[in-house]
Amino acid sequence: MSDQTLVAALLGLIEGLTEFIPVSSTGHLLLAGHFLGFESAGKTFEVVIQLGAVLAIFTVYAAKLWKVASTAHRDPVQLRLLIAVLLAFAPAVVVGVLAHDFIKTVLFESPQLIAVMLILGGFVLLAIDRFAPPVTVAEVDDLPLRKALAIGMCQCVAMIPGVSRSGATIVGAVMMGVGRRAAAEFSFFLSMPTMGSAFAYDLYKNRDVLDFSALADIAVGFGVAFVTAVLVVRWVLNYLSRHGFALFGWWRIVVGSLALIGIWADI
Repeated sequence: MSDQTLVAALLGLIEGLTEFIPVSSTGHLLLAGHFLGFESAGKTFEVVIQLGAVLAIFTVYAAKLWKVASTAHRDPVQLRLLIAVLLAFAPAVVVGVLAHDFIKTVLFESPQLIAVMLILGGFVLLAIDRFAPPVTVAEVDDLPLRKALAIGMCQCVAMIPGVSRSGATIVGAVMMGVGRRAAAEFSFFLSMPTMGSAFAYDLYKNRDVLDFSALADIAVGFGVAFVTAVLVVRWVLNYLSRHGFALFGWWRIVVGSLALIGIWADI
């Protein structure tokens, strides 16, 4: 196995491990690529690898998705969940289209910004464990539509690399009185249209420069990301319910601090 393939597998592992926990998969991938000197032609690897995580969440929630799709026309609870997800998804569509080029060409090119956002986000997670308001929404099916829209607005903050899409949505939900498990589950549901659309839009924007010459490396990264993400999604709901955010908060602070030291030392 070549060094490039090993790096692809490592990046796939990072994507799968971090996509659905509040630590910023994008931030970790960009920092790892920076320090490893990895950059695929036309950003093909970075675009395609996201699909592994997208398909993982569809696989884990296949039964729930089928239930929503097949009963929404006659079940008000399932219909409301569907509307809540679409409503929360809407702000990301607007901001993502308008700011796509700025995000990709400016924000994604600043390792220092990513490291700082990781650290700040870590302190936010530690604070949430201490100061979260009482739970008023314990089940994801009971989420009011106005709170769903507010969670969608929180998700837009995660377009800054290092913030974390799952972190922004889960923290936003918890601060609105949503239980940690329900907040994480809604974040998973919201990730499906958000990540799927982001993947499709990135593919469209990069269509002229996509390069699949390193197809084996892309396949390795994709496969590792998919398998790892499936395992993480199954684990994270129970972990958050029992233990809260402290582990992820400290992880962000340590990774962000080490990244800053590495950047300043010009490693």
